[in-house]
Amino acid sequence: MKITVIGSGRWGSFIAWYLDRQKNDVTIYGRETSSAFDKLRKERQNEFVRFNDTVSFSTDLSAALFGSEIVVISISAQALRSFLSSADIALFKDKKVLLCMKGIEETTGKRLSEVAKDCGISGENIAVWVGPGHIQEFVAGKPNCMLIDSENPALTKSVADFLRSDLIRFYYGNDLIGSEIGAAAKNVMGIAAGILDGVGMSTLKGALMARGAREVARLIKAMGGNELSAYGLCHLGDYETTLFSKYSNNRNFGEAFIKGEKFTKLAEGVSTAKAMQLLGKKHGEELPITCAVSKMINERADVNAVLRQLFSRDFRGEFY
Repeated sequence: MKITVIGSGRWGSFIAWYLDRQKNDVTIYGRETSSAFDKLRKERQNEFVRFNDTVSFSTDLSAALFGSEIVVISISAQALRSFLSSADIALFKDKKVLLCMKGIEETTGKRLSEVAKDCGISGENIAVWVGPGHIQEFVAGKPNCMLIDSENPALTKSVADFLRSDLIRFYYGNDLIGSEIGAAAKNVMGIAAGILDGVGMSTLKGALMARGAREVARLIKAMGGNELSAYGLCHLGDYETTLFSKYSNNRNFGEAFIKGEKFTKLAEGVSTAKAMQLLGKKHGEELPITCAVSKMINERADVNAVLRQLFSRDFRGEFY
């Protein structure tokens, strides 16, 4: 199958490598002005993967999309609207569009599938790829389980079945709201885990796992999704790779922030925390962990004071 991957960062490059591994005809699209993409195209490798000669590169979106049946988009969540708004949306007509990034639009609180629909892509053709896994482990041959979800059950099944391999077992999702919110929110919990590591309170990660998942479940339910999704692959199932792994950008960001160290990689949880606060207010749900992360990261509130405030909150009547 001919597939176009839009985005050549960490996940975009891995996805292209993975799809080529399955003997597909893969083209990676990147901006002509991107020095990183130009370097990748010339060297055909980065710190994560090395590409076979069968993988193509293009800076011409029309040419890259021509003949493709599936388009995978793996760019910054906050850049999705500007990218699609500047593109000729007719190029995406009748193509399966697979969103492979975990975030919520910071300024609107919209899920990424909603952003894509706003830009003219049919909801029937949009699917999301979420769940646990680190590129460093995948390329070393260590398998994991991930999830495909969409509003269209037939699309969910066809994409998951097509992508499944000995390296990734794909499950079918049936709750797009829960899958997108859960996947994005786990990055906020990843930052919280890094903060706990940074202040020497890693023992609280158990409480973070339990209460964080419950917080996200309540939000998903308030938004009309299935709260049980928070306990599946999209969220709780992704905690090991986000709250504990040395490869987690969001956990590493949280720890670096506490230690005053520079962190240059993308941590989607920073923007997602702001977006989730919007959603919490809109749907009348308290999100104490999310708000605590946002206060520390975005408002530079005193970390110890914020943690004390979390512990001194009034009991809300929940037993778990």
